[in-house]
Amino acid sequence: MDNTAKHNTYTYADYTKYPEGARIELIEGNIYDMSPAPSRMHHELITELVTIFNNYIKSNNGPCKVYPSPFDVFLTDDDNIENCKNIVQPDISVICDRNRLNDKGCTGAPDLIIEIVSPFNPSNDYIRKLNLYDHYKVKEYWIINPMKKSILIYRLDDTMHYATPETYSFSDTIKVGIYDNLDIDFNILDM
Repeated sequence: MDNTAKHNTYTYADYTKYPEGARIELIEGNIYDMSPAPSRMHHELITELVTIFNNYIKSNNGPCKVYPSPFDVFLTDDDNIENCKNIVQPDISVICDRNRLNDKGCTGAPDLIIEIVSPFNPSNDYIRKLNLYDHYKVKEYWIINPMKKSILIYRLDDTMHYATPETYSFSDTIKVGIYDNLDIDFNILDM
């Protein structure tokens, strides 16, 4: 993935000038291209996980909403998205504070973000987004690597930073930390 904006700092105003359908993200004022399209397994994982989260939320009358990509998340220290330099489109976002939602997406940190690693941009998920999500206090961040069938889960600790990640495989059952009683069995995801 090439960084197409190394010498300028871009904001939401620049982001909105890209053609509709362009798959880009803005991280620390740099624009990152998200092409090519993700793999079939990538899409299947998103579909299965969004279904699990939606079913859980509905069956528990929960306040949270789950959104698959493309869905804009504005990570900013204030509510002014016009000058926002961090606009990401996580593969899956779970937002429990509906005051963060607007017609453009989510302003502020979702409660849980899941990124599914692509062979074209692994450093975005493992480094850039990890640091960004830690800085903006995303409570729980999952990095799913379908090629290695591995899952890393970062959770905010008592210092409000990510602790050492928990490591899982596609043969494990994983407790979702933002909920008291949701476990996801990756064995049944048929991957």
